[in-house]
Amino acid sequence: MDNLITFAITVFTGFFAITNPISNMTVFVSLTQGAHKQTKDAINKKANIIAFIIVVVFILLGKYIFELFNISIPAFKITGGILIFFIGFEMLQSKQSNVKSLNDVHIEEDIAVSPLAIPILAGPGTIVTAMNFVSNAAPLQMFLVIVIFGSMSLITYFTFKLSDHIVKFVGYNVISVIGKIMGLIIAIIGTGMIIQGIKISFDLISN
Repeated sequence: MDNLITFAITVFTGFFAITNPISNMTVFVSLTQGAHKQTKDAINKKANIIAFIIVVVFILLGKYIFELFNISIPAFKITGGILIFFIGFEMLQSKQSNVKSLNDVHIEEDIAVSPLAIPILAGPGTIVTAMNFVSNAAPLQMFLVIVIFGSMSLITYFTFKLSDHIVKFVGYNVISVIGKIMGLIIAIIGTGMIIQGIKISFDLISN
């Protein structure tokens, strides 16, 4: 039971850091600036539902994807760890991808699919993180990962819904500091994945 609780806390922390609803809230505000409240709500709901479906598909079919492309777990952990570390390092450097810097996107519900759902909410880092959690997981743990990501989607939905009020109250500087902390956590998670991959490769742990 203790192991399950520890696993749940680890999964929640990993998802919270990589999806970063507080930092992504500023992206949502930027992309939907000038839109009516109903349009914002529709975009918010659609983006989170699509992101949830994409991640769940990878959680459920991750092992089959490994088999189809003959991907070993150590190789996945090392490559995925490098990718996640790079994302966290960029966040620490206060760098944003070109997708997140768009300010002139026409307000329409298509932006719910791209860039919001893909790659902001369900980008490579989120998918890699999810697949890493279930790479050797039992069915109960897999179900727990899906539930936790579902809760993260709900948190993101309500964060986006209250985004205008939160940004005005908290301020961009505080959100920027939180983003850096999340970047550090992401970089640490990536490093941990690389170490795990190396240990499994050289049979240094019994997995």
